[in-house]
Amino acid sequence: VQLQAFGGGLVQAGGSLRLSCAASLRTFSRYYIGWFRQAPGKEREFVAAITWSGGLTYYADSVKDRFTASRDRTKNTVYLQMNSLKPEDTAVYYCAAKTEYSGSYYGPYDDWGQGTQVTVSS
Repeated sequence: VQLQAFGGGLVQAGGSLRLSCAASLRTFSRYYIGWFRQAPGKEREFVAAITWSGGLTYYADSVKDRFTASRDRTKNTVYLQMNSLKPEDTAVYYCAAKTEYSGSYYGPYDDWGQGTQVTVSS
């Protein structure tokens, strides 16, 4: 699966951004699309995931109720709407893909897109 994430930028605390991930998936592919982030000096962490076919969503506790994952299969795109952003959300964000048949939404993921930088200023 080929993936390309974009939409990052600089935003003030409390603001919003929407990330997009273009994915080379067929409409009824059984895949998880996950969002991960990595801040400087920290390990990469799970943020959210969505099933491509059914649209089921999963979130890390740190972003629950602030971030929303969605997908538009007609556009082959997954979104991550990020609201109420905090400085600690600053990181490079990645989208990734794995089949639903190879374990849970948490990982490991097989295919990764390039990252997009999100910077939240205080």
